[in-house]
Amino acid sequence: MAILPINDKVIDYAQHVLSSLQKQDIRGVIDTRDEKISRKNRDAETKKIPYMLIVGQNEKERGEVSVRRHTEGDLGSQTIETFQEKIRQEIEQ
Repeated sequence: MAILPINDKVIDYAQHVLSSLQKQDIRGVIDTRDEKISRKNRDAETKKIPYMLIVGQNEKERGEVSVRRHTEGDLGSQTIETFQEKIRQEIEQ
């Protein structure tokens, strides 16, 4: 999974999200390149990364992530805990 911060101001939140996922044995990477979010998203789609978690200031304030799934598109905003539970269920299947 790729965590895509919208700008440098939310990289700390992206690291928090990654840390939370790693505690649940869920792997991910943070794309810290100085690119527009559309470019980061397109690159992740090209690499066939199953989930992209987009984080910006709004998500940081609400404690959420905006979830995109490869080939399905936008799945909306979810709390970190809700997303972790969904991934755990998917892994168990």
